[in-house]
Amino acid sequence: MKLNIIGKRKLFFTISIVAMVCVLLITIFIGPKLDIQFKGGSIATYSYTGNLTPEEFGKTVKQFLGQDVTVQQQENNVTGQMSMVVSLTSDQNLTTEKQAALLDELQKTYADNAIEASGVNNVDPVMGKEFLKKCLVAVVFASVIMVAYIGFRFRKIGGASAGIVSVIALLHDVLIAYGVFVLMGFTINDNFIAVVLTILGYSINDTIVIYDRIRENKRYYGNKMELGELVNMSINQCLRRTVTTSLTTAMALLCICVVAVMMNVTSILSFAVPMMVGVISGLYSSVFLSGSMWTLWQEKKAAKAKA
Repeated sequence: MKLNIIGKRKLFFTISIVAMVCVLLITIFIGPKLDIQFKGGSIATYSYTGNLTPEEFGKTVKQFLGQDVTVQQQENNVTGQMSMVVSLTSDQNLTTEKQAALLDELQKTYADNAIEASGVNNVDPVMGKEFLKKCLVAVVFASVIMVAYIGFRFRKIGGASAGIVSVIALLHDVLIAYGVFVLMGFTINDNFIAVVLTILGYSINDTIVIYDRIRENKRYYGNKMELGELVNMSINQCLRRTVTTSLTTAMALLCICVVAVMMNVTSILSFAVPMMVGVISGLYSSVFLSGSMWTLWQEKKAAKAKA
C-alpha cells in the first residue's frame, strides 16, 4: 500500500500544530515540576527502626509543612540502618525552627520507630541552573552540527534546507517528550536532559535515511518526476524499515516501563515513558513531517525563482 503523504501534508501539519498547542496548554494549566537542583530547596534524612512506608511518611511531612515533598527509602549497606530521604523543593530553605518542629512531629507520630534526624542539607539552585545552561548549549551546538553535516552531505538536493527542516522536526519531538513529562507529573531533572539528548541522536537517523533515498531517486529520475511524487515514493520505500526500527525500540522501552512499574522504580519510569513517546514522535516526524516540509520549502523556492 502506497501512502499519499505529500498530498495530505496539510493534515499532518495540523496534527502537529494541535499537539504543540496541547503542550502549551498543559504547561500553562499544569506546569512543569522542577527538580530540587533547578529550583532549590532542602534534603532531610531521617533514620528509623521497624516498619515504615515512604507513602505514609511523606503524607505526614506534607501535612505538617503544607507543601509537596518527595520521599525515598534507603538502606545503609554497611550498618543496615534504614532511612527516609525527604526532598523539599522550595524557594525558601528549611529553617532550623522548622527542622526541629518537624522532627518533634515525626517522633510523636511514629513513637515506636525511633525517628532521628541524620542530616539536613539546603540546596542552592545555582549549580542546577548552570548545568541546565550547559545542556542547552550542547543542544544548540548539536543542532548546528546537524545542519552543517546534513547540508554538506545532501548539498545536491538543497542540503541547507534539509538540515534546517530536520532540526525543526527534532524540536517537535523534544516538545512532545516535554509535554509527557509535564502531563505525567514527572520532575524535570537529569532524566529530562538525557531524554532530550537521546531523542536528538535517535530521531535524526530515520530522517537521514529518507533524505538518502530522495537523493538516490533524484539522481536516477532527474526531472522526469515531479518533486512531490518523488519524495512521496522515497518515503514509502523507507517506510517498512523506519516503522520496524522505531516500533522495535518502542516495544523494548515499553518492557522497561512495565518492569519499572512492577518494581516501583520512578527514576527509570521517568526516562522510559517520555523516551518511548519520543521514539514514536520521531517516527511520525521523520515520515510525515520532514519530507513534507522539505518539499514545501523547495516548491516555494522554485516558485520564487520562477517569479
